Amino acid sequence: MEKKPILLAVDDDLQVLGAIDRDLRSEFRRDYRVLRASSGAEALATLRELKAREEPLALILADQRMPEMEGVELLEQARGIYPDAKRVLLTAYADTEAAIRAINNARLDHYLMKPWDPPQELLFPTLHDLLAAWQAQYRPRFQGLRLIGFQWSPLSHELKDFLAGYMAAYQWLDFEANPEAQLLLNSTSFTSADLPVVVFEDGSALSRPQRAAVAERMGLASKASQELYDVVVIGAGPSGLASAVYGASEGLKTLIIERQSPGGQAGTSSRIENYLGFPTGLSGAELAHRAWSQAIRLGAEMLAPQEVTSLCVQDGYKVLTLANGSEVRTRAVVLTMGVSYRTLEVPGIDGLTGAGVYYGAARTEARSCDQQDVYIVGGGNSAGQAAMYLASYARRVFILIRGESLAASMSAYLIEQISQTPNIEILPFTQVREVRGQDHLEEVVIQNHDQLEVRPARALFVFIGAKPSTEWICSLALCDAKGFLLTGRDLVADPRFATSWKHHREPYLLETCVPGIFAAGDSRAGAMARVASAVGEGSMAIKFVHQYLDE
Repeated sequence: MEKKPILLAVDDDLQVLGAIDRDLRSEFRRDYRVLRASSGAEALATLRELKAREEPLALILADQRMPEMEGVELLEQARGIYPDAKRVLLTAYADTEAAIRAINNARLDHYLMKPWDPPQELLFPTLHDLLAAWQAQYRPRFQGLRLIGFQWSPLSHELKDFLAGYMAAYQWLDFEANPEAQLLLNSTSFTSADLPVVVFEDGSALSRPQRAAVAERMGLASKASQELYDVVVIGAGPSGLASAVYGASEGLKTLIIERQSPGGQAGTSSRIENYLGFPTGLSGAELAHRAWSQAIRLGAEMLAPQEVTSLCVQDGYKVLTLANGSEVRTRAVVLTMGVSYRTLEVPGIDGLTGAGVYYGAARTEARSCDQQDVYIVGGGNSAGQAAMYLASYARRVFILIRGESLAASMSAYLIEQISQTPNIEILPFTQVREVRGQDHLEEVVIQNHDQLEVRPARALFVFIGAKPSTEWICSLALCDAKGFLLTGRDLVADPRFATSWKHHREPYLLETCVPGIFAAGDSRAGAMARVASAVGEGSMAIKFVHQYLDE
């Protein structure tokens, strides 16, 4: 919570100081904190301490006649510490000439005559005017995590995406464009060579941190608290979050493990408008955050960011090994790892990924595209949602598709919205052949039929399909030729079924070839790539978990 701004009263006469303190508190204590100092030296020490803690000073009122340091001298030095604070000199009639000179020399804002009785007429109106002027210029210090980095740093982009994925309140400070970045960096023990630097609310900082270190400071758990769970859900996309909500609400000891941020690919969508119950739409991050909060409220336990590296079966229990070397035991598992974006294989792209080339919506980079040209590769719903979002910032948005139109791959409502947005242009029969730039993307080389064209580009967003995130599990569970997990009737129809399934019954609808291990969402063969269907499968998987546990 932002602390109230401060009013500092300074006078060596303790009786006068007490009167100032009393009157200031009686009138201003609701909106300001009142501090006092009995000498210029004490006042300067207080100011430096307040500055080190980044606390706001609204006004300093000092008596002119103090033996060690006159009020004018104090106010002049105070200006170097708090240049925006209002400075008021308290003076006797004999010192009026000095006060008038100080208005020019020390840039004094005002002087007040002693005595100021009644304060309702001779003190409060002047101070109210000065404080109103200060408030008009005052910008409260951001309360929360702050990230200092370079705009074109892939690690900075990764940290921004991570924080945005957890809807963490943070402030991005571009070191090359924001003068506050250098001031904030000076308050740490790091230099520009250590960027990106994360500065936490308590003033501590981390240089080039791993996501797990930031997550720990954010209060996210990375270690399981139980020795045995009823069900562990691997992946916190829509299907995984639905499994966690229903599992926890039905009394199962439920753990959900997410290696990146909640929401999966859906979590990066700038706007989902076809999800039941939200007529005006909502962002994927908002949907994921609501589901995440709901699961925790109902009793589910979350580990994030944490990755499962292997899974084996011991005496009927499933044992998961995590990236940090720890193990988790559970009776049942729901695999909801989702999919990851396919990479674009063109010259120059590896060195520019995260520095102008992005996979997915990359909402954190939208504002930096202001009045620039950006390109989107792909014609699915994710590409359309990204185009609509980016069109609010970019000068022009170009959608590159291999085919003739978007009709075959994009929902009709998005196609209509795109057609009504004047700064979005569709380039049919077009592909990216090369990307160019030094430390960031500067140009894209595109091909339309046999024609090559070089165009300036601020950013390139890639949506060219996805592959299932199942590499680590396909040695245990059967997958199809593309890596999608086989379940239920699809599993029974596979020639490998007879040798892999040894249970007395047929697998349940969402069950893999390992009894008690289920799959839901986009990584399952035959799944529909829609948020609503993923939520349905995730919740339905818990029904089969119950049936399995009852055996």
